[in-house]
Amino acid sequence: MNDASLEELRQKVWAGRRINQAEALRLYHLPLEELGALADRRRQLAKAKDFDGRGNEIVTYQIDRNVNYTNVCNVYCKFCAFYRTEKDADAYVITHDEMDKKIAETVALGGTQILMQGGHHPKLTKQWYLDLLSHIKNKWPQVNIHGFSPSEFVHFREVFNEPLERIIGDFVKAGLGSIPGGGGEILVDRVRQKVSPLKAMSDDWLEVMDVAHRLGLYSSATMMFGHVETVEDRIEHLERLRAQQDKSLARVNGVRPSPAAATVKSAAVPEISKDSLAGNVAVAGTATLPGHFTAFICWTFQAEHTKLKAPTVGAHEYLRTQALGRIYLDNFTNVQSSWVTQGQEIGQIALKFGANDLGSIMIEENVVSQAGTTFHMTVADMHRLIGDLGYEPRQRDNWYRLLN
Repeated sequence: MNDASLEELRQKVWAGRRINQAEALRLYHLPLEELGALADRRRQLAKAKDFDGRGNEIVTYQIDRNVNYTNVCNVYCKFCAFYRTEKDADAYVITHDEMDKKIAETVALGGTQILMQGGHHPKLTKQWYLDLLSHIKNKWPQVNIHGFSPSEFVHFREVFNEPLERIIGDFVKAGLGSIPGGGGEILVDRVRQKVSPLKAMSDDWLEVMDVAHRLGLYSSATMMFGHVETVEDRIEHLERLRAQQDKSLARVNGVRPSPAAATVKSAAVPEISKDSLAGNVAVAGTATLPGHFTAFICWTFQAEHTKLKAPTVGAHEYLRTQALGRIYLDNFTNVQSSWVTQGQEIGQIALKFGANDLGSIMIEENVVSQAGTTFHMTVADMHRLIGDLGYEPRQRDNWYRLLN
């Protein structure tokens, strides 16, 4: 690329205009500090109007807990060190009492959500899941259940022999509040066939998100990279996320949602009150759009104890990829830093490479730690890391509404 065309591309990014895949590949090869500066500019544009115009003064975080309801899984992903078979001595399925204890600890620490995911258990029934959701929602109505990744829902479709619309709708009625973006890995089937051939393919993953968004649910989007994929594959992943977000957000502009949305949407973004959040009061940031992706989170493959033998990447590649994600995903308001795989210091630096959110303190995390990476964070750590950069640290809920 000659200097004139490079400067033209820089100005295009600085102005907030949409880039294509070829331009993204050119940006990827910029010096890291320059790419970071462009991503920080896009973050400023994306957040300028949030929180009554204070979006660029505030960095948010969340207090929630990862709860893995079972480690039994029959898809045997090569990058996963967490799964067990039914015959393994340490295989488990969570009980209601165990769940109650975990949620009670979470609420005591100021938590407002559980991130509930698990293996693809071949024998758990639909009623088992509905009973678990109903139990949690009846006992802990103030806690959002951010649960079940798209690959789990594809598994449910096969095991329950029901359409996605019915399964997701029934889960929402039982208490499901939002859907995490787990299982995204790289949305290129050639890559997925190598690392997780028995898991949902790209179109399946996106179909679940499209159905969920049509039903009024909010979800996150993820990328797990640094294994067998190419940079071009990462950019294709971003393109597919951006295209789905365009489709989901278009529903606010006169596209009539499905009939089920009328009953599900009201449950998807609950009202906040002092009672329902144990004293935490929403003060800004109202979720008013239809179902869509709230945030993008990317992290690097962690290799220890896994069957996938691939060269791993470090902080430099993580920051470069996150920055490119912020620039490319021009219809995503939020980008979350991944301190869980990178550690506190890189997590902090990522706030200058396009991220506006430091994620959760992660009261419990099992999947990444099983692969050999264990970092910890407290609320005090969150406040220090955010404050040291000159931002105001604020706790949020799943819909990026600020809490007191």
